[in-house]
Amino acid sequence: MKRMLSIFIVMAGFVFLLAACGEKTQEDVLADLNETMKDMEGYKAKAEMSMNTGQEDQKFAIDIWHKKEDLFRVALTNDMDEKGSQIILKNEDGVFVLTPALKKNFKFQSDWPQNSSQPYLYQSLVNDIQKDKEAEFETTDTHYIFKTKTNYQSNNNLPYQEIHFDKKTLTPVEVKVLDKDKNALVEVNFSSFEKDASFEEDDFTMDKNMASSTEEEEAVSGQPADNTLTVAVPTYLAGAELEGKKEIDLENGERAILTFSGEKNFTLVQEKRDVVPTITSPQEVNGDIVNLGHTVAGLSDNTLEWSYNGVDYILASDELTKEELIQVAQSVQGQEVK
Repeated sequence: MKRMLSIFIVMAGFVFLLAACGEKTQEDVLADLNETMKDMEGYKAKAEMSMNTGQEDQKFAIDIWHKKEDLFRVALTNDMDEKGSQIILKNEDGVFVLTPALKKNFKFQSDWPQNSSQPYLYQSLVNDIQKDKEAEFETTDTHYIFKTKTNYQSNNNLPYQEIHFDKKTLTPVEVKVLDKDKNALVEVNFSSFEKDASFEEDDFTMDKNMASSTEEEEAVSGQPADNTLTVAVPTYLAGAELEGKKEIDLENGERAILTFSGEKNFTLVQEKRDVVPTITSPQEVNGDIVNLGHTVAGLSDNTLEWSYNGVDYILASDELTKEELIQVAQSVQGQEVK
């Protein structure tokens, strides 16, 4: 009997030792992620974002910079957009969306990035995990994986996400944003993540980020543009039909106004200028920053504004929901109006 008791004690001690040396718990990993976030003075990361939220798949190359406490620079480049990259910039002066090649910039009255989930920002990923008391957790040989709810204020069609962190570095490797059926509609794959990166003093200034930094931008700036406006109709119409089309010749370009009527009415304005201005003052937008899949837009209560391939778009409706405004805008790469 004593011998069996001794064996039991030894085995119990061995099991306890294994547990003590085993995998970290969900709480342990979350604590480590918070500590890593607090310790970093800033970071630079590169990623590719694939989006399947519109008519066709879109891919962005993303360059992410963050410096404590509240400086952000996110450059998004879509190969389908010939007019260069867009930059989401947050500095002491506010939140901006810049299109340097077109000398266009919007200033947002917004608390971005805190107001919504951001699948390419470290802080947002960790905060989403921390807020979701029902978050799921698992481990593989190389990754910690969290499955959480998202917080997209303007889009309820993407309620879940799956986040993979590298076990050794605790940096993000992959993020999948899922629809209600758990299909991945957005995927972000990180190719690099540099902790405690260094920055130049003016890296987050408007002037530096609006300055032409590529030959392509310099070639476009101030030069005659392709002055033919190809008017496109959305493929998603929310139960409406195209009722009218009005084309207007401007002093330096063209404008087309499309009206749609049916279950819900809305108007789509498309405008193209012959010459890119040398500089513009920030246009104020009281709303949210929305990634449409092919470009970044500004969403207010009943209006969505964006630029793509040198064309400015305004979608307005008192009847469409924010989700429907986004769906219509995402489908504007549809067929040309005849």
